[in-house]
Amino acid sequence: MMKHPRFLKNQVKLEIQSSLRAFPGITLLTLPWFLSEVRGHSKLYTDVSEYGIAYLLFSVPFFLVFTDYAIYWVHRLLHHPLVYKHIHKPHHKWLVPTPFASHAFHFVDGYLQSVPYHLFIFLFPLQRWVYLGLFVFVNCWSILIHDSDMITGHPLETIINGPAHHTLHHLYYTVNYGQYFTWADRWGGSYRQPASELDPMLAVKAAEAERREKEKLGKAS
Repeated sequence: MMKHPRFLKNQVKLEIQSSLRAFPGITLLTLPWFLSEVRGHSKLYTDVSEYGIAYLLFSVPFFLVFTDYAIYWVHRLLHHPLVYKHIHKPHHKWLVPTPFASHAFHFVDGYLQSVPYHLFIFLFPLQRWVYLGLFVFVNCWSILIHDSDMITGHPLETIINGPAHHTLHHLYYTVNYGQYFTWADRWGGSYRQPASELDPMLAVKAAEAERREKEKLGKAS
């Protein structure tokens, strides 16, 4: 993928630097949420018996659906022309992203997309260890979907917003805003189905073929 024509020079280094610049600002903006949480103002709970096993099991998909839909609209807002160029455009600098691009954005962008995760526990009960586990999961998921992979044809492709979907988002900007699922994009008219002919690696292969052809012509002359 690093041979893609639109892969930037020193891109991985630039992605890491962008992430490191964003973290302090995100931390400061997020601090009030964490302070409220540790001071007991959220609906986090410790004892599973307080709400029961059934609610514990329900709370995981509920959290994912709630945050997915909320982030969908936050993400769409970030693509509004009045907002995009100031806040979200730095993240779309990476047209062919690597996993290091997952947190390489303007700090306000990163904060706004994290708000639904914090808001959830002030609206609905969630077991605190489940919450921590979900926080680890959503960060790993964000890293996963930024690998520019275009593997298509898997059975959950029309349901799960995976790496192929997010690769198309970086390439075409106004499609596949969702985080985990495709349903919000379908309802919002922004869904684009991954297809093998849209694979960024095709551009790499074409560039390689063109280079080899030029080398042959050079030797022949």
